[in-house]
Amino acid sequence: MDQYALLFASMLNAGTVLAIAALGLLINEKAGIVNLGAEGMMLCAAIAGFAAVVHTGSDWIGFLAGIGAGALLAAAFGLLVIWMNTNQYATGLALSLFGAGFSAFAGIQYVQEKLPERPHFSIPLLGDIPLIGPALFRQHPMVYLAIGLVVWLMWFLYRSRAGLVLRSVGESPESAHALGYPVRRIRLAAVIAGGALCGLSGAYISIIYTPLWVEGMVAGKGWIALALTTFATWRPARVLLGAYLFGGVTMLQFHLQGTGVEVPSEFLGMLPYVATIVVLALISRNPAWIRVNMPASLGKPFYPGT
Repeated sequence: MDQYALLFASMLNAGTVLAIAALGLLINEKAGIVNLGAEGMMLCAAIAGFAAVVHTGSDWIGFLAGIGAGALLAAAFGLLVIWMNTNQYATGLALSLFGAGFSAFAGIQYVQEKLPERPHFSIPLLGDIPLIGPALFRQHPMVYLAIGLVVWLMWFLYRSRAGLVLRSVGESPESAHALGYPVRRIRLAAVIAGGALCGLSGAYISIIYTPLWVEGMVAGKGWIALALTTFATWRPARVLLGAYLFGGVTMLQFHLQGTGVEVPSEFLGMLPYVATIVVLALISRNPAWIRVNMPASLGKPFYPGT
């Protein structure tokens, strides 16, 4: 039974990476901005967080460095697409390519570096419960933070005035502007917040999930997180469930290899991406359902003077 507890714990760990990044992208898209640069932001944050831990020995400083890197790149992206009205999709792709190249260049000297001994976390008493304890209560605090973030975001978007304003900007920026709301600044704040969460996710990968630095180590998780927002129809709780689903598929490949299943490793490595394509194909069969849930101004530029 221990192997199943380990599989479940690994699923939560892998799902946390996707959940934090996808929640950041959800905030962006609720404001009407599509950021395809998640992969690049996560890679830059991964090397920033890893380097910070190497030099300071503090995981939390590493997380802050990752958040800062993600927020900085998102701010640059926001200035380009919100104030200079560059194409959101092309700018996002450029950011993703820039992040991949810059992180590879900056990370050359850190490839052989090792982090200090990783701490082990366990909730007193609960962590000692057979089967359930190792699976649920011996996780890194960031796993529980992701769950708390979902709860907070549900309240923020649907119960707070600021969340209502953010959603109104995503639905009809012209109407929000006519009511006197600073649409561009609200969108920029949403983009920076989303970038900070993508940065936190990237730092989590290099500091906790796989505590090392390797070029391209995000390995498509930014694109999966982007697909998750559509899969979840822009709902925070569904983002979390989807993240755990894809995390489970990711970990299943290692579980099958560990149990000696005779399947080529290349095929098992394809599983998360095949699952992403299948899910998106199924969802796209009902475009009307997507339109009902999708922010009306998603991906559309806003010109205050018109």
